[in-house]
Amino acid sequence: MELIKTPFGFSSTAAEVAAGIDLSGRRAVVTGAASGLGVETARALAGTGAEVTLAVRDVEAGERVAKDITATTGSTALRVVPLDLTDPASVAAFTTAWDGPLHILVNNAGVMASPETFTPQGWELQFATNHLGHFALSTGLYDALAADGAARIVSVSSSGHQLSPMIFDDVNFAFRAYDPWLAYGQSKTANVLFAVEATRRWAADGITANALMPGAIFTNLQRYTEGRGSGSTPPELMKTPEQGAATSVLLATSPQLEGIGGRYFVDCNETPTIDRRGEAPRLHGVARYALDPANAVRLWDLSERLLAS
Repeated sequence: MELIKTPFGFSSTAAEVAAGIDLSGRRAVVTGAASGLGVETARALAGTGAEVTLAVRDVEAGERVAKDITATTGSTALRVVPLDLTDPASVAAFTTAWDGPLHILVNNAGVMASPETFTPQGWELQFATNHLGHFALSTGLYDALAADGAARIVSVSSSGHQLSPMIFDDVNFAFRAYDPWLAYGQSKTANVLFAVEATRRWAADGITANALMPGAIFTNLQRYTEGRGSGSTPPELMKTPEQGAATSVLLATSPQLEGIGGRYFVDCNETPTIDRRGEAPRLHGVARYALDPANAVRLWDLSERLLAS
């Protein structure tokens, strides 16, 4: 299968990717849109004429972002709705209240390298936030996505997925010593596997999902690492938030991605599958285990069981 290549790359911005795209009459949801990449993703989508819902934990911060986006794009088709991905009741309230079709869902919110923390359900925080909450949101919005006939889900992953595959027998670190980076890696692998299985299950309904690595960007995601991320990325590979949001916006809007799903992108282009770290340039490559269809089915089934318990 030939890798998808686009005219865009490392330095492209979300606005550049969205230039000339008209999404008037289309509706988008961006999680974590009160800061960082979520803001610039929402801004670019609003600039295309789409109605954009900012799904955020902090509504006041979301309202400030909405006003800023209106000031910079002229769009007033913005909504701010509370969403706490670690709280199943909050996710259910969001999906139940949604009315009408949904054309674009950007699962952007996340947490990275947090201290050992568990939700009231006993779920490890990073897995709960980065994967389970988005899984519940996406499945809860299935009817709205299917109503469009050509909806797209964007799953924001990371090259951090190369730190760990899914450890299905100990997802919540009940036996393993907790390691914040292994937990992060596992949750980011889950983001890719979700895109694989969502596409397999829902493509016949016109729903496709793709995953991506946005790049290394200093945002609130680094609040547990003193604003440094992994601390190992050289300066020349760092991006601005506007550049970091470009790949998400590409997957959400590009005509080149119509009907295509289950793939993983870096710097606005599909990246090679690898079997060992170092087989692709730094921050590039997608581990084979993250695209494995059997792993994707197993994760979907596990996610359904956890949310039902």
